Amino acid sequence: MKKADIGVIGMEVMGRSLALNMESKGYTVAVYNRTGEKTKAFAEGPAKGKNIIPTYEIKDFVEALESPKKIMLMVKEGAPVDAFIETLLPFLKHGDLIIDGGNSFFKDTIRRNKYLSEKGILFIGTGVSGGEEGALKGPAIMPGGQKEAYKLIEKIFKDISAKAYDGEPCVDYMGPDGAGHFVKTIHNGIEYGDMQLIGEVVWFLKNTGMRADKIADIMARWNDKNDILCSYLIEITADSMKQKHQGSDEFLVDRVADITRMKGTGTWTVQSALELLVPIPTIAAAVFSREMSQDKNLRLEMSKKISLTFNGFANNPEEIIDVAHDALYIAKISSYAQGIALLTAASSAYNFNLNIGKIAKIWRAGCIIRAQFLDEITRAYEANPDLPNLLAAPKFAAFVSSNIGKLARFIDMAHKCGVPTLAMSSAFDYILQITSAVMPSAQVSALQRDYFGAHGYFKINSDSPELMVNNEGKIREFHTEWLLPTRPEREITR
Repeated sequence: MKKADIGVIGMEVMGRSLALNMESKGYTVAVYNRTGEKTKAFAEGPAKGKNIIPTYEIKDFVEALESPKKIMLMVKEGAPVDAFIETLLPFLKHGDLIIDGGNSFFKDTIRRNKYLSEKGILFIGTGVSGGEEGALKGPAIMPGGQKEAYKLIEKIFKDISAKAYDGEPCVDYMGPDGAGHFVKTIHNGIEYGDMQLIGEVVWFLKNTGMRADKIADIMARWNDKNDILCSYLIEITADSMKQKHQGSDEFLVDRVADITRMKGTGTWTVQSALELLVPIPTIAAAVFSREMSQDKNLRLEMSKKISLTFNGFANNPEEIIDVAHDALYIAKISSYAQGIALLTAASSAYNFNLNIGKIAKIWRAGCIIRAQFLDEITRAYEANPDLPNLLAAPKFAAFVSSNIGKLARFIDMAHKCGVPTLAMSSAFDYILQITSAVMPSAQVSALQRDYFGAHGYFKINSDSPELMVNNEGKIREFHTEWLLPTRPEREITR
């Protein structure tokens, strides 16, 4: 009997879809699930007549594989991954490869990589994006681990991955140990931001009196291949908002409960930003908005206790659409800039050596945030890999400089309609802060910290916003003796 080229553990939707994808590209695939009934249902259903080998014991599963063994885990993150690793280890030999294709926390992947390396087993933490359709037809794939491990799986991954319009496979080696899963985490964080920004725009348009089908038509226009907003999320927003509710004249979107759940990657993104001291206010706003959405009963109660009245504004539909379009694009640039800044910081902190241009390139197809916009990001980092921030890329900087007033106008109009804009507002404020040579709010809080806690403060020069430094180029630090009547100032040496 012919042995399998690769094995997949986990017969939920992503595991099944990936196995079918691999088989369709000419590979023989062994499959296993802890619950044998799922394996049997898959073998007798979608996999029937295909080069897929169902197995019901781990020993049989491993023995069904060609050496070196290549095993892809498509199971829930956390303890299940560790449990399967321990179950597999007695049957593996030096040089065999385990691939974790779930949404695992990157620090767990770093730990597992070290643990398995010491046993001579290769390990790749691999982000897989695209949902069920992507897994079946071609996802974006973000592998991180040993380079020799990636070489073992490179051909299979390239064959099954999505292909961008130029034929390039949407997969590449991200970096060592947890790099792949970290990149996937930030992809998901950016996805949270994108979804929230679009949602706020839709909410605003609804509050100006537009019906769901009218908004769907606007989104469909914005998804034109020549439009700067052309993307998968805009496409599916347009498509889903046209859906009627159970064959009635009512639109489904108007009956869907306003509760958005989440699985953890958005929270991990915010946690990582806090650890690495990287501001990502738009992504954080998206996470907090999802949290607020789950407090449905509280919101119902509060809506009865506090009645808010808004005056609205002069409604010019064409102006509204134009302002919303450009405001969304600027907010999107800001949100991506925040996510990429976090990738850059983590690359240095964890020695991932991430290539931002390469990451943007593999996000162009297959994944949830795929968009025409990513071509511009790819080109920006190919032209200058050392960009201090995405907003500094000439094309983006020019658009933001010329149109920032539209984002301010959108926020003002939305607030006059009573529409909260946590993500749009934070995207705007991020741009204001990052382009401020001096932040007066920080000047005030620096003095407050020194006043109540003697934490010290830095100074800027009298004739420029540059930091004061000594002859050796070291930043000078000061403290004022606030509790003394004369309040003398002294320089601090640490």
